[in-house]
Amino acid sequence: MEEEGQEFIRVRVPEKGEILGVVKANLGGSRFEIKCIDGFTRICRIPGRFKKRVWVKVGGLILITPWEVQSNERGDIIWTYTKAQELWLERKGFLKSLEEP
Repeated sequence: MEEEGQEFIRVRVPEKGEILGVVKANLGGSRFEIKCIDGFTRICRIPGRFKKRVWVKVGGLILITPWEVQSNERGDIIWTYTKAQELWLERKGFLKSLEEP
């Protein structure tokens, strides 16, 4: 039952082994420097199966999966969020660790 002027937003939330992050720099070659919610800065890439579907901008919110080896340094980008989805995640408290003092 949708009320007038209100829309429902479906947002992918982080599951086990997935981390939210903000893009700090484009390093070229489908690689980006990401400031993650757990405090680490990782070099993340866009895997081949996502290259045509994922558009990443500096300052954008993304979802990554760390590699099994070098998990604190490397990862793969699996999802990008729109501005409306970012606002929803912020309201629900998922982004409290990304706020800088």
